[in-house]
This record gives sequence, structure tokens and C-alpha cells, in this order.
Amino acid sequence: MKFLTFLIVAAAALLFSGSGGASQPPPHVGVVLNGLDNPYFVAMYQGVKHEAASRHVPVSFRAPQSHADVSRQVAEVRAIVASKKACYAISPIDPTHLVSALHGVRRPVVFLDSPLNRTTARRAGLRIATAIGSSDFGAGKLAGHEMVSLLHGAGQVGLIGGFPTGNGALRLRGFSRVVAGTGVQVVARANAGYVRVDAEAVAAKMLREHPQLTGFFAANDLMALGAADAVNAAGRTGKVAIIGMDGITEALDAIRNGSMSATVSQYPYVMGRMAVEACLAATHHTALPSRVNAPLAVVTKANIARASAKFPRPFKPYSDPFNRLLRR
Repeated sequence: MKFLTFLIVAAAALLFSGSGGASQPPPHVGVVLNGLDNPYFVAMYQGVKHEAASRHVPVSFRAPQSHADVSRQVAEVRAIVASKKACYAISPIDPTHLVSALHGVRRPVVFLDSPLNRTTARRAGLRIATAIGSSDFGAGKLAGHEMVSLLHGAGQVGLIGGFPTGNGALRLRGFSRVVAGTGVQVVARANAGYVRVDAEAVAAKMLREHPQLTGFFAANDLMALGAADAVNAAGRTGKVAIIGMDGITEALDAIRNGSMSATVSQYPYVMGRMAVEACLAATHHTALPSRVNAPLAVVTKANIARASAKFPRPFKPYSDPFNRLLRR
């Protein structure tokens, strides 16, 4: 499988050498992302690239082409570690699969989106500088509240997850926590591996088995779009509420045209920018918060114009503790 490699140098030596060699050049950051077949991680790449260019930080990028290619990502992590960068920013497909590749790495590592368990990291001799991501449970709760509102407190919904464990499972759990005790009932649940066509098949089956179904919550936008495809094929567009998560461009378009109801927008672009800031702070031996939650926002027909105008940036103010640390 081919992989993607980019190098941003940005004339760092000229800009940071200073008179008499007193200033230190910026740290070289090694970045390994999740599969770039998902627009979510393309936005994360764009955020890293933008922040690195604006701060004149050299960055090397690597990523598998598919989010399903765990072995390729492990190989990419081994390669970037062998190149001995000053700091690493990694968005794992599955954090546990990267333990062996990162074993004994003492330079700071910033995890994006899916953090490695800190106990596991300590056993591997790994120094995690910080973890940056959204609150998956919290995002699921936001989706749950929106679904209750869309269905006016009563209806049958199907849940579409990615894999049995991980981020998607937490999102579904948060959603279920909110709707429990309301008139909104979860009547079906299945996983579709974050793949649109698989989600379409899963959603079509749910619609056949539960003809009174009035809503879908999918753990990412690609799967929500798959559910929208199934609803459209069944001639029920506009009659079934569909909520996704991530806030990718296609989902925003779907909300605009009415084939999706809402998305809980994450901002991977912001995560990418924060990763560069975190690496800069960590290489200057600044103590970092152990976890930073990136912003979340529910995007609906009511605010789609504002969300689209600011994309891929958030349309609401958010906190960036790494930027504050660098300004000290």
C-alpha cells in the first residue's frame, strides 16, 4: 500500500538561526495520521500544515491510505520514530496496535483523536505529552438531546456504530444515556466500520425490520450519509431524522439539502493546529495538560450558513490552552 509523505521546511534555519547561533532552530515534528480516505483526517492534516507553516516548524507527514490498514500505520509509525524527530503527533487507527512501534520512545508524543491508555503507555516506557480530541461521550449526549428535540420526545431510532469498542462506542453510549427514560426508544443497533456503503446496507435492513423507525444516529458522518442513502432509496427522506458526527463537507451539504438533520461537528482542523502548538511547548519542557478537549458544535439547518462560512474552523469561540502556553 502506498503511503503519503510530505515535508514542510519553511526556511526554518534562516528564520531561527539568529546572530551568533544563539537561537535554537524549531523542533522537527513527525506526524502520523489515520487513513486519508476519510475527509475528517484530511482536515486534520490541513490544520497541522497551516500551523506548521505559520510558525515555521518543519513537519514530516505519513499516513496509510485507508483507515482499515492498521499494519500500514504501524509501519509508518516505526519509520517516523526511526527518523528521530523531536516530537511526534499521532492519530491512531487503534492505539493498542501502536504500542510495540512506540515502545521506549522518550521524546514527547501527542495523541490526536484516539488516545492511548496512560497505564499502557507507562508500561511501554512511552512519554505522552498530551492527548487532544473531542469528548466522544459528550458528543453522543449532544446528539441525543438533538434527537429528542427533532422527534418531539417520542419515536424509534436505530444506532449505527463503527467498531464494537473505541470512539464510536462511546458516542453511542452517550446518546443512549440521554434518550433513556424519554419516549425515544433505541430499537436497533449495528456496526458498519465507518464505511458509507456498509452503513447504507445496515440502515436499509433496520428500515425493513422496523417500519416505524423515525431516526438514525450514526457515529460518524460517512455512516450517517449511508443511512441517508438508505432512507432516500426507501422514499422516506424528510420523514426520518438522521444525525451524524464529525462535520465533514458532505454532511454540511446534506443538512443544507435536507437529507440529514444534524451533525455533531468535531474540528479536526483545530486538533491539527493544536498538535503543532503542543509539540512546540513540549520540546521547550513546558508542562502540558494531560488532556485537551477540542470544540464541539451541533450543526443544524438553523446554523448551517454560519458553520459553512467558517469551515473547517469552528463558528463559535473555543479555548486553546497550548496557544496560551506559547504566549507566556
